[in-house]
Amino acid sequence: MGKRFVLLDRDGTVIVDKHYLHDPDGVELLPGAVEGLRRMRELGFGLALLTNQSGVGRGYFSEDDMHACNDRLVKMLAEQGVVIDAVYHCPHAPEENCRCRKPEPGMMIQASEELRFDPFEAFMIGDKCADVLLGKNTGAVSILVRTGKGAKEEAKCGDAADYVVDDLRGAAEVIAELKTKQDGRMASPRRPQ
Repeated sequence: MGKRFVLLDRDGTVIVDKHYLHDPDGVELLPGAVEGLRRMRELGFGLALLTNQSGVGRGYFSEDDMHACNDRLVKMLAEQGVVIDAVYHCPHAPEENCRCRKPEPGMMIQASEELRFDPFEAFMIGDKCADVLLGKNTGAVSILVRTGKGAKEEAKCGDAADYVVDDLRGAAEVIAELKTKQDGRMASPRRPQ
């Protein structure tokens, strides 16, 4: 396997959750997002977004609208010196019972195959229980951020997360500490022995 990766939820984690965002002009970075992501890059991690976009499946907006928002986000981050390696999305409504909608493992599996990383040596960061559970379901270290819906979700799934932090700056510090402690080699607490 190659580079280690940090997988990130989009809405409420990297950008302000606008509820069915479909206009690229509405993309707004959360405070601390650029600094946190830049730090993760400096630590040598690849970055990829894994986002549930049920608005597509529900007919609220098109896949083209969603791609335009993702493209705007990637461009905004690139202007700040942060490269996003890939963006993965689930366009399905929850009742479609697909294998890609978080917390199902589909997007993580696709990302790990295409980007060539081991989920057991990855981090999954998000503001919802689905993000935490995706981490648990795939062996990645899960970090719940209190941005977006995270402060409310903490009561439901904070105990399931490996770490709970205020924002992406805090997540970057956790990652830096683990990387240092483990002498450059990270291992998930759930890796089979």
